[in-house]
Amino acid sequence: MKQTVVAVSVTLVCVLLVCGMGGYAQVYANGRKVPIYCVDRSDNLVSISFDAAWGADKTRQIMDVCDSYGVKATFFLVGFWVDKYPELTAEIAQRGFEIGTHSATHPQMSKLSEAQCRDELTVSVKKIFELTGKPVTLFRPPFGDYNNTLIEVADGLGLYTVQWSVDSLDWKGLSAREIVERVQNAQSGDIILCHNNSDHIVEALPLIFEALKLKNLTFCPIGELIYTQNYTIDNSGKQIKTVANAV
Repeated sequence: MKQTVVAVSVTLVCVLLVCGMGGYAQVYANGRKVPIYCVDRSDNLVSISFDAAWGADKTRQIMDVCDSYGVKATFFLVGFWVDKYPELTAEIAQRGFEIGTHSATHPQMSKLSEAQCRDELTVSVKKIFELTGKPVTLFRPPFGDYNNTLIEVADGLGLYTVQWSVDSLDWKGLSAREIVERVQNAQSGDIILCHNNSDHIVEALPLIFEALKLKNLTFCPIGELIYTQNYTIDNSGKQIKTVANAV
């Protein structure tokens, strides 16, 4: 039993070391820290993401549509979803899509202690890493709910805390056209929020991709959209590149 505990601990440490240290959230006069909502970019890059907590019926269809348009999206997976769909989790990674953690149990994390926040993240990161062999560097808080403690814990574990700047509201049962109408205003540096099992997301995706292509926007995973060093985050959650100090 003791050997098993030691082995698990060593594995987890390795996962976190592979992930590396994340960036930082800018601290303001009121002491509030902010996640990344969007990125200050002028190169017409945007990201689309899918949160996965309940259900998986449409996940492969989503990947198929993305593949047909050459889009590599980011999936944020909850730990219990990973437990229920291990083969699908592995397939997401195998097909070249990025995976971030959406916590282990999808709680309101601002109500958790520092230790509980750390457990939610380390447990979920470990599950994803063991199935995919790929380090996890992104974290999206359930319900978009966060506080300083959560961001500091995520930073300490090498995770960039990421929200969204364009909300499809697909989970509300909107039609494909209504979803597209909400997303088509995306601009360079935006992060689009969708869900992997919403009612009309599969029908909406081709329309989204076509609409944003007409605006000369190109999709990339969130990990390629954000800056991983030499940046600040303003009070709106926009990540801004800074010039590194001369050595």
